[in-house]
Amino acid sequence: MSRKQLFQSGTLGELILKNRFILAPMTRISATVTGDVSPLMTEYYKGFARGGFGALITEGVYTDRAFSQGYKGQPGITDSSQQESWKKLIHDVKSEDTKIIMQLMHAGALSQFNKFSSETCGPSAVLPKGEQMAFYHGHGGYARPKEMTREEIKAAISGFVEAAQRAQDAGVDGIEIHGANGYLLDQFLTDYSNLREDEYGGNVISRVRLTSEIIERIREKVGKAFTLGVRTSQAKVNDFDHKWQGQIDDAKIIFTSLAKAGASYIHTTELLATAAAFNSGNAVASTSLAGLARKYSDLPVIANGGLNSPDEAVEMIKTDQAQFVAIGKGALAAPDLPNKIQRYEQLPEFDFAILTPIADIKKSEISHA
Repeated sequence: MSRKQLFQSGTLGELILKNRFILAPMTRISATVTGDVSPLMTEYYKGFARGGFGALITEGVYTDRAFSQGYKGQPGITDSSQQESWKKLIHDVKSEDTKIIMQLMHAGALSQFNKFSSETCGPSAVLPKGEQMAFYHGHGGYARPKEMTREEIKAAISGFVEAAQRAQDAGVDGIEIHGANGYLLDQFLTDYSNLREDEYGGNVISRVRLTSEIIERIREKVGKAFTLGVRTSQAKVNDFDHKWQGQIDDAKIIFTSLAKAGASYIHTTELLATAAAFNSGNAVASTSLAGLARKYSDLPVIANGGLNSPDEAVEMIKTDQAQFVAIGKGALAAPDLPNKIQRYEQLPEFDFAILTPIADIKKSEISHA
């Protein structure tokens, strides 16, 4: 398989993408104070669409006016004003023959800013590891969350469902549920942050239940033909080294459950997408997390994590570990990365200065795009 085949069309749920390159979701805290899309955001996303990406996955968008917001400057989709503000951005991206998928996110215990609540919440009242991220306006440790009641869990589910309907009405091509990186749904999945004794806690079947229920409820709302994906990971923004305790057994249960719930695709993210998911010496365990998602879900897989090299991207697809690659830092360095690869041009190195002191969208990025 040559790099030319990275530019073959592929199917993601019901969507046909013009190539295998997808923009990874990246928090850029550049929405207005009311959570609406800003003009800078529209230009930012348009740059990646013009740069040749087959699809863009938006940054995580908060889903309700209770506990979901995680960052100052984060966009939302909780009311008619926010919904309306997405329409121009969506139109401009789609006019470049690029699909757009909105990622829906609930920060849970990792919330660093929430204009709707002075508290954070999670599956259990467990203090999160690590410290808040300074480049997202955070400082110091995380607050200890309150344990969510059943009613608050129901409200969070409804927030995802209603946000999905608004996103669909605004014109997106698909929706991705953020079940990764230590945010609320991942907090429910993780053994040490979920100490519940009800149907949402205990073994991994119960801990993945909330994500599955959200997928099921959204599927009922948006219809069978609408593309609905879910992002998963082992590592978190506050715990880079975390691995699923049950390893292969957990992976099988998690990915099978997400597929059964009605997901159209699985999006895995790791520090290095090509690395073995587990270090047990087992032949299956030496497969990447993306490869395990593909094996146990039998769904299209998007792999994310250090895949800026065309050769590594080709290898993931050639070996059927993934059907698409999601590019993050490499895209910030080169918003036209797919076009550069197609023209065999050298790719620039990522400069962390882009994300300092605050990881908002810089006007220099817009001119670069």
